[in-house]
Amino acid sequence: MLFCSVSGYTQELNCTVVINAEQTGNSNLPIFKTLQKQIFEFVNNYKWTSKEFTVQERIECSMYINITEYAGDTFKATIQVQSARPIYGSSYASPVHNINDKDFTFRYLEFQNMVYNPNSFESNLISVLAFHVYMVLGIDADTFSPNGGDAYFDQAQNIVNYSQGDNSKGWKLSDGSQSRYVLVTDMLSQTFEDYRKVMYQYHRNGLDYMNDNQKEAKLNISNALITLEAMNRVRPNSFIMRTFFDAKTDEIQDIFSSGPSVEITKLVSVLNNVAPTYSSNWRNIKF
Repeated sequence: MLFCSVSGYTQELNCTVVINAEQTGNSNLPIFKTLQKQIFEFVNNYKWTSKEFTVQERIECSMYINITEYAGDTFKATIQVQSARPIYGSSYASPVHNINDKDFTFRYLEFQNMVYNPNSFESNLISVLAFHVYMVLGIDADTFSPNGGDAYFDQAQNIVNYSQGDNSKGWKLSDGSQSRYVLVTDMLSQTFEDYRKVMYQYHRNGLDYMNDNQKEAKLNISNALITLEAMNRVRPNSFIMRTFFDAKTDEIQDIFSSGPSVEITKLVSVLNNVAPTYSSNWRNIKF
């Protein structure tokens, strides 16, 4: 019984890792396969939190790393990180996070140890991977309880702080409006507290409630999305808002294009205002 109890728990993530090195012109080099394997093992086997996760509770996510340049032990790349969350009473997994981090330059020697220290800088490779892990954990936790991701976002911010001394891009305010610095700073800012409320209301009072009362669940999702308008007035076209709709647009279109109809005039107006890039999706909402 003790063996079964212990073996029932596992690490937090079930993360797919893909490395594409075609742009280097040497995509078949063994080092790329080794790097992919080591990142996979690092992300999936490290114990990132003190919480116990069952196999069924592991967070489904992916890291797609596109290496554009490679010389010696220096790599220039981008990393796209996505994650999804299971919905109560269904087999559906809802996309909750989608970000393409374009500032990913790192040094790596084949078979080098990959060690994470929560309180000090080891390498830009480790810092970027750990940062995105904690963002995935934080966003997932926010969908299950109000501000549930605080501890994970705090750790992501700690990684930002101690990684700034490396002078790699993405860790400072001066690195642009789509940096890791901006993402986690906004996540913890009172300016964007409505975003985190929406993440909870959209999932717990919306998608998780679909199995009980689909019409009321859709109304809850609509009301949650409408509250984004006020936040957008204060900080229009924010990075955090763009990551939200990069993950959610297709799902929102599907939700309001099937099932029991609800009033969507106000919702569609708000969506066109806060996410005009996806206006073609909003036009396709049927009801």
